[in-house]
Amino acid sequence: MLELAARLRAMSREELAGALATREFDPSGIRDPFDLAEALLAPDSVDEAISRLDRPHLAVLAAAATVAGADGAFDDADLTAELDRLEASAWILERLAALEGDLAERLLIVAGDGRQHVPTALSARLLPRLGADLPTAAELAAPAPAVLAPVDGVDRTLLARRGAEAAYSTVIATSELVSALGAQPARELAKGGLSLPDSKRLAEATGVELDQIPRLFHRAVEAGLVARDGAYWLESDLGGTWVMQPAAERWRRLAECWRDRIPPALRELVARRSETLSATAFRDDVRWLYPAGGAWLDAGLERLADEAEALGLAVSGEPVAAARLVVAGRLDLAAAELAATFPPPVDRVYLQHDLSIVAPGPLEPAIDARLRGFADLEARDLASTYRVSAASVNRGLAAGESAESIRSFLEQISLTGLPQPLDYVVHEAARRFGSVRVAAAPESDAPARASIRSDDAQLIGTLEVDQSLSPLALRRVGEHRLLSRFAPDVVFWALSDARYPVAAEDADGRIVRLKRHRLAASPPAPPKSDPLVELLDRLEGGADGPATEQAWLARQLEAAARAKETLTVTVRMPGGQTSDYLLAPASVANGRLRARDKKADIERTLPLSAIAAVSPAPAE
Repeated sequence: MLELAARLRAMSREELAGALATREFDPSGIRDPFDLAEALLAPDSVDEAISRLDRPHLAVLAAAATVAGADGAFDDADLTAELDRLEASAWILERLAALEGDLAERLLIVAGDGRQHVPTALSARLLPRLGADLPTAAELAAPAPAVLAPVDGVDRTLLARRGAEAAYSTVIATSELVSALGAQPARELAKGGLSLPDSKRLAEATGVELDQIPRLFHRAVEAGLVARDGAYWLESDLGGTWVMQPAAERWRRLAECWRDRIPPALRELVARRSETLSATAFRDDVRWLYPAGGAWLDAGLERLADEAEALGLAVSGEPVAAARLVVAGRLDLAAAELAATFPPPVDRVYLQHDLSIVAPGPLEPAIDARLRGFADLEARDLASTYRVSAASVNRGLAAGESAESIRSFLEQISLTGLPQPLDYVVHEAARRFGSVRVAAAPESDAPARASIRSDDAQLIGTLEVDQSLSPLALRRVGEHRLLSRFAPDVVFWALSDARYPVAAEDADGRIVRLKRHRLAASPPAPPKSDPLVELLDRLEGGADGPATEQAWLARQLEAAARAKETLTVTVRMPGGQTSDYLLAPASVANGRLRARDKKADIERTLPLSAIAAVSPAPAE
């Protein structure tokens, strides 16, 4: 433990933060590097660290623990000789230095002057497991087993079709979720997760079950398609671009995020299966690569499999051909193969006399986005249905459309011309647009922030008594005016949602276009209390000064006394010289060390102030 504590003390804050992020331990009560070393060498922490190691790292650690002496020390020559004796794979031998470096970064081995150390507490946990619940050291170091010729009785063509259907459904549902968050943000609860009303709204928008929303939402977050702004989640700038891409490109982004969660070593292992990849083979590869994996591996494998099903990379647990392409990094080819079975997009619609718009297939994203600006989506499937109303046209006008631009767009995409009832609704909505105006209230009306006016006094009276607008706390101040304490944009969208012909205006009475659709620029996460940061602050706060050096010396001696270890203690002599003693510390108290001199076989008592240095005893 002395070597680990010394290593922890010598590391910079950045190095220590990176190393501790790879380990699990209880940071409470840790005051100095010795406390931290004890926490890292606690059985639970050691077992968790071992369970996270893949086979090559585990093989190197097992070999190092085997050749290490009683003090845990070993050198690279001994380690290489042991791996040669175990007939380790060429892959391990070629990457030995990098594997050792990874283990050192995880604080599982400690680099020293010319030698390295495996903490004895770690060896005591690892070595008894070899050949028991873990493979033997030789089995860990052996090359990957040969790939047998597959015997596959599964109809892969049928699986590919079903996988493509699942992939397309996931792309559409994710797109709907991103668009819904762009239209109206969702609030995150203090305890985590989206609020129930927002979850229900998103479930309705995406067409998935309520209990599937967390997984769908997490997928969008992981892909960077949505971002948090304060307590609310919105469509990100990346998400705004993503929803306008072809379905194959959207799927590619989701599949790339899925692949990034697979460790590179596992990707290489799977890639050697040039023929059909089966679910059994994939699980065998995972179990082979992570022989110590426990609950975390089971949970990760289950989630990876669930995501593969959602992305059409597996059907009923069996991978499809696209899965092997994705794992191998051939994402463009995988996307092209799946896209070949996606429903082809259309750029024309049927305009009906009942004010409905029917798309005979999935619309091009740009056409769909513009159509939603002034029409409500009623049904989303391979054939989608939209409906135009005075309120929906008013929404489009408020966002910058005009009667002429709406007519021109509809005539351009229509297969049936522009029906007279539809033309009439657009014309009437444009004529009435702006009969209710919302603007910022003048300072003289404070604390009111928004002013509502209309030349129609009866309409003002209707707004005043409309119960759906009661949250705005409207207050009448004249025949043609209302005031609200809420911001003008809040009042505007509340009136728009209530289907009033409302327009926003500036101080000069000119109509301004408000855009409800907001994009979040992926802001940094809000500051949270981080136990690791607090731990680093505590360690950093007590790192300097003579008192700290004296305390560090005392802690080394106390640790050696508890572990019954022998140390080389350098003592300052009266004449200014130093002398080394081989001592087994018994206790440290009142500023003095009581220890047994291993060479003279006598007990010595030394003042701590006379001790110049402490180091591990030389190997016998």
